[in-house]
Amino acid sequence: LKTTHRTTKNHEEHSSAIGNEPSMSDTENEDKKKKRSSSKNRREEEAGEEAGSDEEEVRPKRNYRRPKPWDTPDIDKWKMIPFEQGEMKTPLLEESSFATLFPKYREKYLREVWPHVTRALQKFGIDCELNLIEGSLTVKTTRKTWDPYMILKARDLIKLLARSVPFPQAVKVLQDDTHCDVIKIGSMVRNKERFVKRRQRLLGPNGATLKAIELLTNCYMMVQGNTVAAMGPHTGLKQVRQIVEDCMNNIHPVYNIKTLMIKRELAKDPELATESWERFLPKFKKKNPPKRKKPKTKKAEYTPFPPEQQPRKEDIQMETGEYFLSEEQRKATIERKKRRRTEEQERKKAHTAAVQFAAATASTEKARSKRIDDSGDYIEKKKKKKTRTK
Repeated sequence: LKTTHRTTKNHEEHSSAIGNEPSMSDTENEDKKKKRSSSKNRREEEAGEEAGSDEEEVRPKRNYRRPKPWDTPDIDKWKMIPFEQGEMKTPLLEESSFATLFPKYREKYLREVWPHVTRALQKFGIDCELNLIEGSLTVKTTRKTWDPYMILKARDLIKLLARSVPFPQAVKVLQDDTHCDVIKIGSMVRNKERFVKRRQRLLGPNGATLKAIELLTNCYMMVQGNTVAAMGPHTGLKQVRQIVEDCMNNIHPVYNIKTLMIKRELAKDPELATESWERFLPKFKKKNPPKRKKPKTKKAEYTPFPPEQQPRKEDIQMETGEYFLSEEQRKATIERKKRRRTEEQERKKAHTAAVQFAAATASTEKARSKRIDDSGDYIEKKKKKKTRTK
């Protein structure tokens, strides 16, 4: 009884306290009214400031947009700053390594070229390994590595060597202004015959299309198997990837080559640097041939009953009476039918020949009647000399 009395007393005190306090809805409404009044006052102050001082600078929309005095328009943001030896004062703490597999037919060439590969990578303090048992190429950093980014360049080098790029060309990827991209085209087309035809379009007759792409994009291209390896600047690699993907999607490379040639000429004009070039670029439309309309076949009316049973060969012979004849009599009837057919065909041929002969004789008689004069002599047709007009 004491516990129930305490709980009821506490409940009454709590309810009286809630009744004296203002409700939550009233406090929320008051806060909203204060916010609206403050926002209106701010707008009025901003409008007054704009009207009073037009010369003042426009305030940035966001706080992080602050002035950057070091960012001047004369700075070339795309300039490649060379990383020289001695700038990295301490060696790398951990070893980084990359490995790639190569096909069996590439083993002989890699064994011949591998001393040159090791010599080229030793300049940057990178170690390389050729594993003929596993068929893999591996590059890794050492304590002598003085350029941390060169391990990624070495990775690109072994990737290009595995994709049949010759070593004198693949070594250029170690330069700062040269990059590479290996485009996988094997999964873009399902049909193998169609894939081979579209891959051949990238090469063109006697490699003419490939040479044109290389000249326009300033990139080296190597089409091998299910990949296309490209080397060059970033802008050229982007264009090469677009051409290759469009070619695999049944858009001929000639269209992209034409647009690149036009862009190259437009880039020479400094007046068009700030204008859009869409009006000068060609717009190629897809011309799909109209599909043949299939003839509409009338559906047979549905009948729940099965079709009538067709008579057998014996039943037909019994109706005609051939079933009861001997073999000699059957052969005789077959020969008679053949003779009748041949006679009918000969009659038709003779009739058509007679009709053609009658038509030919009638045409010759008409020609002769025109040429014969009233006196019965033939009229000689005089050949008119063609006079040339000066």
